[in-house]
Amino acid sequence: FFFQVNATQVNQSIEVLHPTKMKVSTSLPLALGLTAAATAGAFAPARTKARSAAAPLAATLEGRQIADGGALKPVNNFVLVKVAEIQDKTDSGILLTGSAKVQKTEGKVISVGPGSAHPESGKVAPMPVNEGDGVVYGQYDGTEVEYSDDRHTLIRDSDILVKYTGDELTKDSVEAVGDYVLVQVEMKDEETSGGLILAKSSDDNSRPSTGVVVRVGPGKMVSGGEMMPMTVSEGDKVKFRDFAGNEVQIGEEEFSVVKMGDVLAKF
Repeated sequence: FFFQVNATQVNQSIEVLHPTKMKVSTSLPLALGLTAAATAGAFAPARTKARSAAAPLAATLEGRQIADGGALKPVNNFVLVKVAEIQDKTDSGILLTGSAKVQKTEGKVISVGPGSAHPESGKVAPMPVNEGDGVVYGQYDGTEVEYSDDRHTLIRDSDILVKYTGDELTKDSVEAVGDYVLVQVEMKDEETSGGLILAKSSDDNSRPSTGVVVRVGPGKMVSGGEMMPMTVSEGDKVKFRDFAGNEVQIGEEEFSVVKMGDVLAKF
């Protein structure tokens, strides 16, 4: 079979299909690419700028996260103290194991309560320590808590025996608080009937009760808000009640922290 084709129609069709005759928008691929990128970006997860420092971990108490990232804040006359690490070796490098390890009753002050009011006048007594101070407290004082995965204790201001600045308790950095007096006790050797020399501290039934005052606290607040004056000064020799003092070792020297009311005489 033969078909008759109109030459004009063929030429028009060729003009439409001929590459040199076709009008193609060069901006179309770019527009499509931008549209696709914008569409993909709309569904892509949001990106944030890299932080220069890691965000701080949320505080926890007894393993539970504190709501709204809050901190543990003592009330009344309580003080939050981060407990010093357990001493697992002696100063000479001997390792200690089990019950031989020394649990120090000292640490760093993390936070301080506002203080307690005097029962008669209602005036609030100033707290004796600030954040960052080092403190030594009684062996059986305080309530231990696990705060932000570290051992802490909550103690009253009256439980604090001495405070100190810096990282280490030394004779130069120590300060007395409240109505406490820090006494460097007299350690006299004693001789048994068999001629054996015993250090005074090895006799559990006889603790030293005399010594030289090395630090004096500011005193105790009375109802009017003023501090009750202390009646001893640094350098005084004193006699205090037997077993009244709390023993504190600073370096290789022995001290007792004594309440002013337990000092019997000075000489």
